[in-house]
Amino acid sequence: MELPQWASFLGVVLATVLFLNAVLRRRSSRKYNLPPGPKAWPIIGNLNLIGALPHRSIHALSKQYGPLMQLQFGSFPCVVGSSVDMAKFFLKTHDVAFTDRPKFAAGKHTTYNYSDITWSPYGAYWRQARKMCLTELFSARRLQSYEYIRSEEVLSLLRDLHRGSIAAGAGRALVIKDYLSTVSLNVITRMVMGKKYLEKEVRDESGAVITTPDEFKWMIDELFLLNGVLNIGDSIPCLDWMDLQGYIKRMKKLSKMFDRFLEHVVDEHSEQRRRDGESFVAKDMVDVLLQFASNPDLEVKLNREGVKAFTQDLIAGGTESSAVTVEWALSELLKKPEVFAKATEELDRVVGRGRWVTEKDMPNLPYVDAIVKETMRLHPVAPMLVPRLSREDTSIGGYDIPAGTRVLVSVWSIGRDPELWDAPEEFMPERFIGSRLDVKGQDYELLPFGPGRRMCPGYSLGLKVIQVSLANLLHGFEWKLPAGVELSMEEIFGLSTPRKFPLEAVVEPKLPAHLYAEA
Repeated sequence: MELPQWASFLGVVLATVLFLNAVLRRRSSRKYNLPPGPKAWPIIGNLNLIGALPHRSIHALSKQYGPLMQLQFGSFPCVVGSSVDMAKFFLKTHDVAFTDRPKFAAGKHTTYNYSDITWSPYGAYWRQARKMCLTELFSARRLQSYEYIRSEEVLSLLRDLHRGSIAAGAGRALVIKDYLSTVSLNVITRMVMGKKYLEKEVRDESGAVITTPDEFKWMIDELFLLNGVLNIGDSIPCLDWMDLQGYIKRMKKLSKMFDRFLEHVVDEHSEQRRRDGESFVAKDMVDVLLQFASNPDLEVKLNREGVKAFTQDLIAGGTESSAVTVEWALSELLKKPEVFAKATEELDRVVGRGRWVTEKDMPNLPYVDAIVKETMRLHPVAPMLVPRLSREDTSIGGYDIPAGTRVLVSVWSIGRDPELWDAPEEFMPERFIGSRLDVKGQDYELLPFGPGRRMCPGYSLGLKVIQVSLANLLHGFEWKLPAGVELSMEEIFGLSTPRKFPLEAVVEPKLPAHLYAEA
């Protein structure tokens, strides 16, 4: 019996697919010598070995399998570097080969389809964005011009904390993160958007509420959590549509909330540009981004969604890193009163008790600087940095790393390497006194902001806010835990790693009263 025409066509298609599959299998049959690692299970790979705190799970595995380790996350191979030598290999020697990003759901759903700086793939768009950051948004000249903003907001923090301590009453604890998030948000919103958008409710022209301060702080926490979670669909694509963990639903909800706010910001700035016409002068970072967007000579057009994605990156990155680091520093100091006493002695000697600390004082405060570095060693904001993707086959020490492999660099493990650090689990700022090590991406023993091409472009701003905030909090207040409270040091995992339970501490002013009134 003669087959129908469609059946014959289908047979040809199937035969062609099988033939091509056989050819491709032969072509890709190169035998790679992969780094050591645990045996992978079918379908899930090694996901069964990764717990609620992936950086800790991977640290434990790296101690078993070595500083270069191969894992299988579902359908995707992943290598982990957890030593200085491995960090240099991935992030310095072969930086270009590992500059790409994997396409995770977080980048798609929360950053306008990979339009931001963090998740955009390696290419002309990302190179252009990096150049904008280095030459305009975070240039030394621009950061210097915003010093008055950082100074005003730190003084506002000190005034608010003083008022909060009086209102709470003697011996009553305050939730410190609320104050730290507020100062970081106010600094960054004034620098990026020109005003404190989140000092009160943000409303549109009709009076409808766009967002509230508490809602916005929640949005930033949610953004960092969702950008760091181990989403099953990123590892096993055939399960992506099921959204088994509910992360995609949360990402889409968060994206809508952020977009409502960012649309309002861009509309306000665009209207101001229209009103000013040719006399318009850029006053903040959104103004600068809109100028880039209107430039017809850009290699890659910066559209409205790109402006919103960059703005979101600037706000979130500038807020989270500062607040999380200062909160961890205070937590460690509350466990080590002798460290607190040394910092106080240095501040009293260098600054005196008649004024507040300024950014210009920081070079003369090496012990406070050491506290910041030690905090970043033990509690890096991004414990495994942002994942990378290999663009080509490479090899090291006889092991192959095929193109398309996901790459993690565990700065959390490097910060706990006993070959680098004496008593690595101990909080000891003294280890940085007289040390050449810095956090600016040149010393691979200490990489809180990453190094190389993908280094956090706003690291210098974050460092300024962290240093001067912490110095003044130590200078202006006595700190202690509430009576009978034992401090938990548990964390939660996301793109950043904040405390699981917000720090609560009793705060008492120790400088002359008029300083708090002037702040």
